[in-house]
Amino acid sequence: MNAVNWFEIPVHDLAKAQRFYEAVFDLKLSIMEVGPKRAAMFPMAPEAPGTSGSLMKAPGYTPSTTGTLVYFSVGDIDATLARVAANGGKQLMPKTSVGSHGFIAHFEDCEGNRVALHSRT
Repeated sequence: MNAVNWFEIPVHDLAKAQRFYEAVFDLKLSIMEVGPKRAAMFPMAPEAPGTSGSLMKAPGYTPSTTGTLVYFSVGDIDATLARVAANGGKQLMPKTSVGSHGFIAHFEDCEGNRVALHSRT
């Protein structure tokens, strides 16, 4: 069993953040409401490795460039960083080798969260 089974990325403007992440990662998020919480859920394939999570708009959730860092697996970091910039985010750390583990990069999303990317190539 992997140690992490869910993540939540805080947002103030859920619709704006949903458009950003859908454009950057070329996927569709689904909206869910639970009481005062509104979430945009990332797709999940239970049989696949890794985990899923959501964008979360709720009391006590504040976007930040400090704290926990979520890494998204991507096929092409440079192409993903280009989509980040084209959709209102900014690169914080360029594609960087982590040796035999592949490559990583960091960006700031449209809400002010620091988020990371990982690829094997």
